Amino acid sequence: MSRDADAAFERYVLPEVEVMLRVAQSLTRNHADAEDLVQDTLIRAYQAIDRFDGRYPRAWLLTILRNTHINRNRRRRPELLRDPDVQMERLTASPEEDEASRPDRFVDLQFDADLEDALASLSEPFADVVQLVDIDGLAYAEAAEALGIPVGTVMSRLHRARRKIREHLRRTGAAPTHDDLVDAGRQP
Repeated sequence: MSRDADAAFERYVLPEVEVMLRVAQSLTRNHADAEDLVQDTLIRAYQAIDRFDGRYPRAWLLTILRNTHINRNRRRRPELLRDPDVQMERLTASPEEDEASRPDRFVDLQFDADLEDALASLSEPFADVVQLVDIDGLAYAEAAEALGIPVGTVMSRLHRARRKIREHLRRTGAAPTHDDLVDAGRQP
């Protein structure tokens, strides 16, 4: 790498390491995995710094981080894990664990799978704001900066994305319908 690339890396990437670590922590829920994810992101950013135009470094880095995380999960979690039979086998394989032996644990796993499907069904602009705000915990302004869009657009996309997720969960039976809520209000 040239001195210009090193200088660009120091200028654009290094100030964002703390934000990347926070986002990675929320993605992985494990400090060591978060550090590994940030390290992989830094390597990829360093390799691509010559092609970076200097605009929106946080958005650029969080995109690299998110794509790196997605690629790591694809390798670790084959689609067979979505099979309910496989999930049930995982539950019955370790009954000594309190969490796995809960009777409602399978319902939780099914809801998680339904929620994952709902998130996967979102188009990229909507999925991006959900990822940054609801999953990564960024403020609206931070998400807007990361995506290079106005705060109002973040709020609008987030509202529409949440509505789409609720509709998906209602269709799968994972969330109550309006009629269910009305009926529940009528019961003594």
